Amino acid sequence: MIEELHGTKEIVHHDRFEGFKIYMNDKYEDYPAHWHSDIEIIMPIKNQYTVVIENVKHILNEGDIIIIPSGEMHTLTAPPEGERLIFQVEHSILREVNGFDAAYSRFFPCAIFPKNEANDAYKKLRSLLHKIIREQEELDILCGASIHALTLSFFVEAGRICLQQNSETTNSKHQHQQSYIDTFFSICKYINEHCSEDLPLDSVVAISGFSKSHFIRLFKDFTGATYYEYLQKRRMTNAELLLIDTGDCVADIAMRSGYNSLATFNRVFKDCHNCTPTEYRKMAWTSTAHKSPEETKSVSHDQFSA
Repeated sequence: MIEELHGTKEIVHHDRFEGFKIYMNDKYEDYPAHWHSDIEIIMPIKNQYTVVIENVKHILNEGDIIIIPSGEMHTLTAPPEGERLIFQVEHSILREVNGFDAAYSRFFPCAIFPKNEANDAYKKLRSLLHKIIREQEELDILCGASIHALTLSFFVEAGRICLQQNSETTNSKHQHQQSYIDTFFSICKYINEHCSEDLPLDSVVAISGFSKSHFIRLFKDFTGATYYEYLQKRRMTNAELLLIDTGDCVADIAMRSGYNSLATFNRVFKDCHNCTPTEYRKMAWTSTAHKSPEETKSVSHDQFSA
């Protein structure tokens, strides 16, 4: 159910729980190409469900689980009869998980976990989703906190599966890659902390201790993205937060996000979000229950004056 659509961007309303929207969808309704800043988890309960991402059709059977990352354009097609869990999560929640960026990059353009009753990892993911469903039916004051904790556990387990699958795939080609994991976790953490600075590839290669060609290959294996793709995603995440949480001008936010050129920042932002930074800010401020920084300051000043 899309409640609000601006062009191709869906504005997700977190009605009951801050940062989460959970519902069972049984509508015979197709959804056109759209995207949202929330991460979306879908699990068919009855009958199949079709998801198209980057022109690739994924037919989900009962019990299959798909994770659609923030910002991915997708279409949804429902059968005449069926039911599926739809769980949308504000992507900022995952920033609480230290070191999760490398795993999160593995979710792009989507991550699918087929139903497999003999697989303990799959059963753990499904169990966590069922616990989230049951928890959202509770009325006590702590159900929101419980859903928050269960959601983090779900993404940690999903991330572990993706990283493990990557290791199994690449170990035959790169026998020593496993020994590099700690190094690349540190490198990703360094990039995250310094993404707003001038961070040329050569400077990070020097920190890693690898040759440039070796670093480029291993970094792509580890994160699922090239160095500059990863750096750009981190800078875009930083820019999103600044656009929503501050009233700073777009030029200042561009500089604080690592872009020396406003034109480059605007172009990259629009490529990633299908809207300009100003449009993104306006939609975020007008479609949530939160006031803009200017409104918040105005309210605080009025209350103080009174």
